[in-house]
Amino acid sequence: MKKKSLRQVMSSREIDLALSRIAAEILEHHADLDNVVLVGIRRRGVPLAEILRNKVEKLSGKKLPIGILDITFYRDDLSLVDTQPVMEGSKLNFQATGKEVILVDDVLFTGRTTRAALESMIDYGRPKKVELAVLVDRGHRELPIQADYTGKYIESSRDEEIEVRLPSFDNEEGVYLKTKN
Repeated sequence: MKKKSLRQVMSSREIDLALSRIAAEILEHHADLDNVVLVGIRRRGVPLAEILRNKVEKLSGKKLPIGILDITFYRDDLSLVDTQPVMEGSKLNFQATGKEVILVDDVLFTGRTTRAALESMIDYGRPKKVELAVLVDRGHRELPIQADYTGKYIESSRDEEIEVRLPSFDNEEGVYLKTKN
């Protein structure tokens, strides 16, 4: 069995700076925030969306509505997973129709999670616009999807993993590159 090694590629401070930059970019691209909503993709996209909302509010004085999207049953790899999927549920306290939705996720890899999120989002209405904000873009797209807001691009091979650790899940904060030895 191959052993995995872990190397930190973003510190807590670097995560904070990246999210601050994304919040500023959101304000640059949206002069009027009245129609903008943040939607975190479960799991780690949710706390990242909350952090972004707080940073946008600090810069603009406007508190953006936030939603939670569970894409479990929209995934195209359910048949490849051995275990029974756990549905935690979506929670959008607003109508998506006509909104400028910013989907928030931790890592953009193949684009399949984003595709599932887009499909799920349509069940909540027809947004005016959908954008994507990610903490890490690691490349290797299998679908024509790209982020509008990216914290950091991290070079990786397909068989490496990017692991985002956040205090709400892991009691620590950092981004790590896992390699198989």
